[in-house]
Amino acid sequence: PSVPTHLECFDNSNIQGSFPVASCVVFKNARPAKKDYRHYHIKTVEGPNDFASMEEVVYRRYKRLKEEAQPLPNLIVIDGGKGQLGAAIKSLKKLDLIGKIEIVGIAKRLEEIYKPGDPYPLHVDKSSDSLKVIQYLRNEAHRFAITAHRNRRSKGSFKTELQQIEG
Repeated sequence: PSVPTHLECFDNSNIQGSFPVASCVVFKNARPAKKDYRHYHIKTVEGPNDFASMEEVVYRRYKRLKEEAQPLPNLIVIDGGKGQLGAAIKSLKKLDLIGKIEIVGIAKRLEEIYKPGDPYPLHVDKSSDSLKVIQYLRNEAHRFAITAHRNRRSKGSFKTELQQIEG
């Protein structure tokens, strides 16, 4: 209903389920607010389950914001199509935030925007400033997630024999 000034975007990253992480990037007034970026280690999901990972991360993020009485975003953007969007909506329902925050998903290939409850995606003009901001947000979330995944993977893959000794 109004121009969103506080946007948050989520993306997941893993390689066949190993070292799973997710990112949340925050834009305020269409600019990155890097001090508010967060990355998450996926705790409850086994294997490569993008939907469950998205559900966990969205739940953790907004549960904490509610507990700390922090401001909620005007718009949440989920990197992915209907499946990832549905998983994020499950978390918002658990937290009773449906209707309090707008949420959409963006599918990479055709840059389609999915809205909750709408079976057909929205096709936004490719030269639209709105789409460019959403793409920038999504690309930043993707970059931040991949960087966190690479860091976690590099720390986890180098172990010495001494580290294997108990105690």
